[in-house]
Amino acid sequence: MSERASRRGFAARPADPDHWIKAAETAPRTNDTAAFTARLTIDVTPELRGRIKIAAFGRGVTVADMLRELLAREFPPTEGASS
Repeated sequence: MSERASRRGFAARPADPDHWIKAAETAPRTNDTAAFTARLTIDVTPELRGRIKIAAFGRGVTVADMLRELLAREFPPTEGASS
């Protein structure tokens, strides 16, 4: 059997973890939070996912918007932190 060619796909991670984590910092900074976002993935149970979706629907917002607001409330910017 032949060996697979080493290809870097669109979702491939860089070999250097520090570069991968800091890669988002190279994006242009603006005051508009919609101009740059970073994806955060968490694992939740199907039951919790369902409760989150129902709560968002009941509030008339998307799950993403509801969770962004919750996280912003829970983790406000600290003094001296760059935004």
